[in-house]
Amino acid sequence: MEAFQRAVELGADAVELDVRRSADGVLVVHHDPAGPDGAAICDTPSRELAPHVPTLERALDSCRGLWVNVEVKNDPGEPDFDPSDSIARETAALLTARQEPADRWLVSSFRRQSVDAVREVAPDIATAWLCIELDPVLLPGLVADGHAAVHPWVALLTDELIAAAHAAGLMVNTWTCDDADRMAQLVAAGVNGLCTNVPDLGRQVVDGGTTRRRMSGS
Repeated sequence: MEAFQRAVELGADAVELDVRRSADGVLVVHHDPAGPDGAAICDTPSRELAPHVPTLERALDSCRGLWVNVEVKNDPGEPDFDPSDSIARETAALLTARQEPADRWLVSSFRRQSVDAVREVAPDIATAWLCIELDPVLLPGLVADGHAAVHPWVALLTDELIAAAHAAGLMVNTWTCDDADRMAQLVAAGVNGLCTNVPDLGRQVVDGGTTRRRMSGS
C-alpha cells in the first residue's frame, strides 16, 4: 500500500494490483502465488500472511480516488488456479459492493474466461484481456463479448496493433514499459495506458505529448 501512495506522489494516474485468494477465502493483493516464506497464498489463512499482503479492500482504500486496474490472477499453471472462475466473480462483487463509480475500475486477467465471468456479474465494470501477443483477428470477438481493452506485452506491441484495436473500439494499455524512448513512441502511436515501474519518468514523457494517457504504477 505504501507503493501505491508513492506512485501517486510520483505522478501516476492509476495503480495496477493483483488479486489472489487466501486459504480462508479472503481476496488479497499479491503478485506471486507464494509469499516470502515460500508458502502458497491459497494455502495460507489471511491472518497469517505477511504484513505487506493486504486484503483487496484495504488496498483499494489506500488508493481511494485513483483509477485502479485490478488483475485477477487465475493461471492454470499456479497452485491457486480456479477453473470455475469464482475468484473473478467474487472480485467483481466486491468492487460493486463498494458503491463507487464503476468507471473507477478496470478488471483484467490473462485468463479470458475470468474476464468473461466479470462481465456476467458486473456488466458496468470495464474489462480487459491481458496477453503476451495478440492476433488482430481476435479483436471483434473481444468487442462482441463486451470487453473494453486489450493489455498486450510492450515488447511485442506494434503501432499496427494499436491502430487495429482502436478501429475495433478497444483501448490499449501495455505492460511493463520503463524506457522513456519506448514510452514516447507508444504515446505517439496513441496507446491509452502505460503500466510502468517508473511513474515519474512516465509522467514526464506523457506530459510532453499532446494527449493525456493513463499511467499505472505497479
